Amino acid sequence: MPGLERTRLTRFIDAVWRVVLRVGFRLARAWWQVRQPRHEGALVAIYVGQALLLVKSSYRAEWNFPGGSIHPGETPAAAAKRELEEEIGLSAQRLIPAGSASGIWDGRQDQVHFFELHLESMPPLRLDHREIVDAQMASPEQLPGFALTGPVAEWLNRPRSGR
Repeated sequence: MPGLERTRLTRFIDAVWRVVLRVGFRLARAWWQVRQPRHEGALVAIYVGQALLLVKSSYRAEWNFPGGSIHPGETPAAAAKRELEEEIGLSAQRLIPAGSASGIWDGRQDQVHFFELHLESMPPLRLDHREIVDAQMASPEQLPGFALTGPVAEWLNRPRSGR
């Protein structure tokens, strides 16, 4: 059964990628602890009603918003859109700038730009099962039960108008 073998091979390759990402992230965090480099990223809070989309990376224990690093010469909004496509398969959407936060997370001096995306319903997501291994909607009442990354926890805990 060629289709079945392809699925097994794909699953094996995905598992190898997850191990590489997990080990690589641990090594990077150790290096960042020594060097404390500056980093700039963009995260997107995706709302469907009051519920928020959280994603689980293969290399982190905490849940996060979709997003990632801003490449040199890239705007925060462009990075946010690129990361949405790469991580969960959502193409360019109208993103609403939602502020930024600075702190030392994962050993880096980080500045994170936040964006919001409000949807009527959640479209089908396309996870790569390598970097992003799970996605879940969480109501405001459920959020305290989630282990969240530092930037997401800080963003959720700060006062905002209309909330």
